[in-house]
Amino acid sequence: MIESVRTAFTVPELRRKILFTIGILVIYRLTANIPVPGVDLQAWLQFTQGGQGLEGLLGVLNLLSGGAVSNFSVMSMGVYPYITASIIIQLLTPVIPYLEELSQEGEQGRNRINRITYYLTVPLALLQAIGQINLVGISFGGGANVLDQIMPFFGFSSPENILPTLTTLLAMVGGTMFALWLGEQITESGVGQGVSLIIFSGIASGIPLNLLNLFNVTQTDLAERFISLAVFILLTIVTVLVIVYIQEGERRIPVQYGRRVRGRKVYQGASTHVPLKVNTAGMIPIIFAQSILTFPALAASFFVRTAVAEEGEGFGIRLARIMSQGFTQGGDPAVYPGALALFWVFMFLAVVGFTFFYTDVMVRQQRLAQSLQQRGGFIPGIRPGKKTDDYLMAVTRRITFVGAIFLGLVSIIPGILQFMGYFLDISGLAESALVITGSGLIIVVGVVIDTMRQIEAQLIMRNYESSMIG
Repeated sequence: MIESVRTAFTVPELRRKILFTIGILVIYRLTANIPVPGVDLQAWLQFTQGGQGLEGLLGVLNLLSGGAVSNFSVMSMGVYPYITASIIIQLLTPVIPYLEELSQEGEQGRNRINRITYYLTVPLALLQAIGQINLVGISFGGGANVLDQIMPFFGFSSPENILPTLTTLLAMVGGTMFALWLGEQITESGVGQGVSLIIFSGIASGIPLNLLNLFNVTQTDLAERFISLAVFILLTIVTVLVIVYIQEGERRIPVQYGRRVRGRKVYQGASTHVPLKVNTAGMIPIIFAQSILTFPALAASFFVRTAVAEEGEGFGIRLARIMSQGFTQGGDPAVYPGALALFWVFMFLAVVGFTFFYTDVMVRQQRLAQSLQQRGGFIPGIRPGKKTDDYLMAVTRRITFVGAIFLGLVSIIPGILQFMGYFLDISGLAESALVITGSGLIIVVGVVIDTMRQIEAQLIMRNYESSMIG
């Protein structure tokens, strides 16, 4: 990999593309530090000091925006509305005939689907901006009072607040669309997939601050600091190795093509294979599960007035308090261990379930059996058509079981270390899993592998062209 990067910088065109990509990422990181108009940044930083409150769904958004939520930037939604729109379009493609026709029209159809996705991103970004701002008020346990301190002029309740509110919402929507535009520039003129690289840059930029938090948590005990740092290094190395192994793992289904006659020429049948990935879904199931499992705690928080239990409160209020404070990723195992353990169990089951569901949808959209039949290909021993489709789906579900268990375990690593740190009385253990989360590592490793493949492919192409000219 190092040799490929070094060689790439010796090729003028590739060097220009790499420097262009780095420049765009620098622009994104600079923009991610511009606060949203109308926010009281000092009040916001006081509430989020040390990362407090940035758990659950806000933590997911902070991850995908590259830490922009932590300073309430115009980029605080990142490209998450676009990801949501893409998932919705993917799920609706088999259901809506028009989208299904477009998906089969090649490059032109894909471009029109991308345009529809961008159109859908705008209203989703507007809705998410409203929801995310209200989520901030709920997440800090103070409801409207907290939001009044952080954003004193937000809301449509009074006429004088309408213009500042619209300014805030348009700035957040504009930040998302600008981030998408930057991603497009990388895809067209740089190296790698633009949107993925923007998310990658955000995760990578948050690692130093997370390491600093790890050192601050363990500053009173050097032995605890050493153990936590060793756990972080070991966990990162092992997780990266497993991610690479699983992400690159595939089942190759042999395919045979019959002899074809075109004009006066007869083409001999060829043998090839269909690669079925062990983890087709990527980290999408983790995003789904984290988003859905955050809503019970948010809904329960509406019924809880204070963070401290009051005398004479009924069973319903007590249950809502347990749900709002315990059934969440940021729960304290010393306060509500049962609710927190239940949250991580549901997280594992939800990730596994969503992995099977999303993989099933993706594979069915590819119509592999139909494509093979149209090109004269067949799997030895399997009849073309429905039998081939059933066989491919059966194989996909078997190998997806490994990918689903893998994603489920990756998603609950912070919870495992959270309880280990509680029972062993080592506060830094939970923090060591949050320096870079398992889902973040999946993104980082996937983006690095994909970008290096593109660089190596372009190097091979340049060498091939030079040998042809020579």
